[in-house]
Amino acid sequence: MPAPLLYAGLMSGTSMDGVDGVLASFDPATQRPLHVLAHAHRGFADKLAAELLALNTAGPDELHRAALAGNRLMQVYAEVVAELLARATCVPMQVSAVGAHGQTVRHRPQAFGGPGYTLQLANGALLAELCGITTVCDFRSADLAAGGQGAPLVPAFHAGSFAASGEDVAVLNVGGIANLTLLPADDRAPVRGFDTGPGNVLLDLWCREKLGCTFDAGGALAARGTVQPALLRGLLDEPFFALPPPKSTGRDLFHAEWLAGRLAKATELAPTDVLATLAELTVHSVVDALTTQMPSVRRLLVCGGGAFNTHLMRRWQALLPAVAVQTTAAAGIAPDQVEALAFAWLAACRMNGRPASLPAVTGARGPRVLGAVYAAPAG
Repeated sequence: MPAPLLYAGLMSGTSMDGVDGVLASFDPATQRPLHVLAHAHRGFADKLAAELLALNTAGPDELHRAALAGNRLMQVYAEVVAELLARATCVPMQVSAVGAHGQTVRHRPQAFGGPGYTLQLANGALLAELCGITTVCDFRSADLAAGGQGAPLVPAFHAGSFAASGEDVAVLNVGGIANLTLLPADDRAPVRGFDTGPGNVLLDLWCREKLGCTFDAGGALAARGTVQPALLRGLLDEPFFALPPPKSTGRDLFHAEWLAGRLAKATELAPTDVLATLAELTVHSVVDALTTQMPSVRRLLVCGGGAFNTHLMRRWQALLPAVAVQTTAAAGIAPDQVEALAFAWLAACRMNGRPASLPAVTGARGPRVLGAVYAAPAG
């Protein structure tokens, strides 16, 4: 039997709080993960985080700034890879490839009279040079070129990791943006997936602007506030929520100006009440999408940073009493490792020439092999 292959995966999401990385062994025949050997997280320095956030909107000298930020990001990625190797007592030549998502700063698929575009800051050649390992990045472009959204990317990985025969299962990833994967009980039925709207992005924004913290740890501040029904109705009136899948979104839509416009008539509200209402927006947008698209679901597995928000988890359970709301740890993968592991899997698929996109998820004309490969330096 061939020995397992090692792949690393790196993920920095729309929460922009840093990089998660995993090193895992994969079955060489099926490209399925067998075991996570190491996990590492590295937060962004304040200056880099601020620049990545600023690059989500138009500004002076964007191309120059984006190129430099992408290079700095690759240095952080390389530091995470080095930590993974040290923890697993491995050397670069033992790793088949690194899958690196890059940092999304714009996402405008199916726009401007054509395929639109999606932009993840990354420099695959630099990361391969820094790590000494073949690097795969730019995972979204092939799907966009085929008419798809290019997102979400992870439902195919979720299907291989969390599907249960005879049981409808939903997987909810809550980063800056939240996305659902719907895994039908009948394995002949298509896997579906789509973004539901804001996850932590507006919560973190409000915490930074009004509450003197970078995020609401465990949802404790939101739990103290009182949900404002009129404000919640106004937030949920956003047309994106009513769009049918396939659909994806990001900071291009859910940003400070979007929130300010909906708060214009709510100037007298206490900051914790606004936070409680923003949390309820995340909760309701997920519940509405889930009950509309898969009303028969009885198990919801949550991953990403939102899985550690006790308040959100309690609210989902309260509004979905017939559904077992759990983190993905209940299915064998720690919630803060799922996305990084997915990018290790995407790298494994690319190195083996296997399509990894799902047209039923993205709306593309067909499945595509995803990712651009940058070979490890020869010497």
